[in-house]
Parts: sequence; structure tokens; C-alpha cells
Amino acid sequence: MTSNKGFSILHLCFLITFWTANSQYKTIHPKNEFRAVWIATVVNIDWPKTGRDSVEKQKADFIQILDTYKKLNYNAVIVQIRSVGDAFYPTQLAPWSRYLTGKEGQAPNPYYDPLAWMIEQAHQRGYEFHAWLNPYRATFDTKTETLSKEHDFFKHRDWMIKYGEAGKEKYYYNPALPEVQSHLIAVVEEVVRNYDVDAIHFDDYFYPYRVTGKVFNDSASFKKYAYKQSLADWRRDNVNTFVKGIYYSIKKIKPWVQFGISPFGVWRNKSVDPRGSDTQAGQTNYDDLYADPIAWMEGKYIDYMLPQLYWSIDHKTASYSKLLKWWADNSSNVNVYIGNGSYKIKSDSDKKWFIPGEIPNQIDLTRTYPNIQGNAYFSAKSFVNNNKDVAQLLENNQYKYPAIPLPVPSSTKTGLERPLINAFTKEGDSYQFSFKKTLSDQIRYIIVYSVNDHSKLDCNDPIQIVEKVFIDAKSESIKWTISRDKLNNAKKVAFTFIDFYGNESIAEIVNINTEIKPNKND
Repeated sequence: MTSNKGFSILHLCFLITFWTANSQYKTIHPKNEFRAVWIATVVNIDWPKTGRDSVEKQKADFIQILDTYKKLNYNAVIVQIRSVGDAFYPTQLAPWSRYLTGKEGQAPNPYYDPLAWMIEQAHQRGYEFHAWLNPYRATFDTKTETLSKEHDFFKHRDWMIKYGEAGKEKYYYNPALPEVQSHLIAVVEEVVRNYDVDAIHFDDYFYPYRVTGKVFNDSASFKKYAYKQSLADWRRDNVNTFVKGIYYSIKKIKPWVQFGISPFGVWRNKSVDPRGSDTQAGQTNYDDLYADPIAWMEGKYIDYMLPQLYWSIDHKTASYSKLLKWWADNSSNVNVYIGNGSYKIKSDSDKKWFIPGEIPNQIDLTRTYPNIQGNAYFSAKSFVNNNKDVAQLLENNQYKYPAIPLPVPSSTKTGLERPLINAFTKEGDSYQFSFKKTLSDQIRYIIVYSVNDHSKLDCNDPIQIVEKVFIDAKSESIKWTISRDKLNNAKKVAFTFIDFYGNESIAEIVNINTEIKPNKND
């Protein structure tokens, strides 16, 4: 990774001027847009920095990630809570992760529930929390002596298939086994039931990426369970059945919790299927991972699609621009976001990644497609004290203003009721507001809007979003205090509610010059 030493304000100003003058696309500022970052825990990619870190350091480092992306107006975090048959939360279904405590099966000391704590910290800062699980990968290597005796490798050895490049093999859960599917669904159900997550998220690991000369040995299962199907169709059917089972299990428990998948960026190459993209990818979802995102969308058992387009805009064999258009043309029934490879900045053989404007241009290009509503970035360490020139471009341009994530597709519009002001008073240089909890079991956030004296209040304008306030569902009242300066000395302020489904209510407008005293009967 290229060092940022010697980075200067003068250099930054030059970069911003250069990028602005040479950008191919116009920057627009949508009010509703998904802006997420993946926080990878496997092999300590992003967090914790090592499995030996103290709980105090773990918490400080996680908050640093949240605060870094809060400054950039991101609104969602995708946090890896299960990567190799392990867990970042207390459960009887998997051992504690070694990436959290240094030893698999060992609880944090002093004890805390990392998942509950991370969700709380994320929500307080206005983020959606997407719990990211790798369902099929059981181990990261074949050193089984490092596994806890509570790992599924020892409890259910017959579930495991060894596969991979020589010296780099891993164990995988056999996707064909009904008992494996039931177990993995139970893992997801426990998380949804016990934690206040906004979404369950899977990435691109379904059947493992193909390794030349190696065979994923599921022949016994194929013989037992396949019915007049080819091996490829049978494997795809196994994945489709599992994905569908996850979706309906989530919705049965908490219908507002989303289910999203971030598949590999190429469905199929056009050379093997006229419906495919104009790419020459060495592996594809459909033919190698046995994952069929088109079927998931058509079947309506997924809420959002987040394909990983980790290439530059004009890449020769897998162009970001061509794939972006393909996903825009071939998506249906879901929210569609794009995964961007910020990890490649200044560290890839493709020299386009050394141009600070590559990611900003990718965002601007993405925004030209109305049915694609945001981006997510792999991974978190890309902008934490790193790549400051690119981060500054985003802060000054594409992500200059806040945005609100998209509602759950086809969700019940439960958030249309206007917030009811119970009391509004002035104390010194601050204002205090309280609201009636008419939707107490549905409110996730209050969005606050204001403008200066010379502009019209417009709740469709993201420039006018002042704050996103988390509402604890357990609290009996909603109270909020803000300074006069933060409201831009406005004469009027508007409030809306965001419900658990992501729907925004009608606005309640308050005249700052008129106090509202609480009713004694309230």
C-alpha cells in the first residue's frame, strides 16, 4: 500500500481540482442511497486488528471505523460475525472465533457480547447493521488441531468436504445435505431472533471457487439426492433451496429484517450464454459457484443484490461500466447496490487504481442508473488513516451530504404517520423536543431537517438533513436536544420518522419561534 507520508493540503487541492476538471460524470446528490462498508473479521482483515487485542482496544478500534465512515456520510456497516464455522457472539451452535480472542472457543475476557455491543454502537451513529455470515466455509485451513472441540468439524465430520489448491485446502459444509441446510438456517434464525440486526448478509462464497485439477467430492450426495438432474443443475438447486429457506425463516421471525447477497460480479459470460455480460471472466456465478442471482431475484426470495464489481471502469476483461449496465438491465424485484473494490486503491496491477478519481468516478457512473441505488466498499481499512486523498474527494464531492438507505422492497408502509410533537422548549442556546410514541414499536430513527433563513424547507433535499437520531425501542419517551447553531439558526425545523422497514413518514414542521409546552395529560 502506498504511504500517505508527505500528503499536503496543497497536494489535496491539486487532486480535487484535477479530478473535478477531468471527471467524466456529473456528481448528483441522491437523498435515498445505500452507502455501506464491509468490516471483515476473518484473519483479522479489518477488525479486531489481532486476536490478542484487549477488549478495550477492540472497542476503540471498532469505534474508529464507525467514526471514520460517519464523517464520510456512510449509512450502513456490513460486519462479519461468522466466517469459518465460528461466531462473534455467544451461541451453542458455534465456538467463539479465534479472530476475536486468539483461541477458538475462548470467550472474551472481560466478558462481553461483541455483536450486541457493535449493533448498539452502529445504531447510535445512524447506521444500519447488516450481519454478515459465510454459511458454507467451515475452516480457513486444514489445521484441525486449532479448532475447538465444539466446532462442527468434530461434531459433524460427515458434513465436511475438503477442497482447494494443494497446501491451501479448506473444509466446507456439504451444501447438498438437508441436515446442513437446517443447521445453517438455525444459525441465522438465532441471530435474527436474539439481535436487533437490520439485515442478514451473505457474500460470494457458495460452492467454492473452482481449482483446476481438483474435484469437490459430493458424488455420494449427488447419487443419493439428485433426481434426473445434471451435477451443475443439482448444485444450483441446492443453493436456491437454501437461499429460499433463509429468506422465509428471516421473514417469519422479523419481516423487516432484510436478506441481502453480494455475489461475484459476473453471472455468466456472453460467450457461453447470450444473456450474459460482455466479459471474459475466468469463473462465474452460474457455472463455477453454482449460484444463480437471477433465480433469486425472479423468485422474490431476496431483498437486495450487491454484486462485487471489483474492477476499474474500463478494465479489458471485466469492465465496471459494462457490468454495471448488465446488472441494471437484468435486475428485478430487489434493491440493487454495487460492491466497489476500495482495497485495490494504489495496490493493484491495474494502474487505473492509482488514479484518485477512480472510485469517485465509479460512484458518479453508478448514479446514472435509476434502478441502482447505492454502493458498498471492501473493505473498512481502505479509508481508516489510509488513502486520504480519495477519502477527501468523497467527503468533498460524492458523499458531501447525508443520505437515507432504501426501504425494504415491497415492505408494508407502516411509517406514513406524522410525528406528534408533545413538547418543544428553548433553554439557552439549545432546543428540546419530545414526541409521542404512537409508533413506539416501529420507530428506528428521527430525521431532522432545517435550513437557514433564506431557503425553503424541503425534506426531499439531502443538503437539509441535519441529524439522524436513533430511537431506543425500549424507551418510554422520545426526547432530543440540539444546539441553535446546528440548526443553522433556522426559523423552521422538520421531523420525520424512519420505521424498521426503512419507510419515512410524513414530515412534522415546527416553528422555532413558538414554544409548545407539554400537556399535563400526556
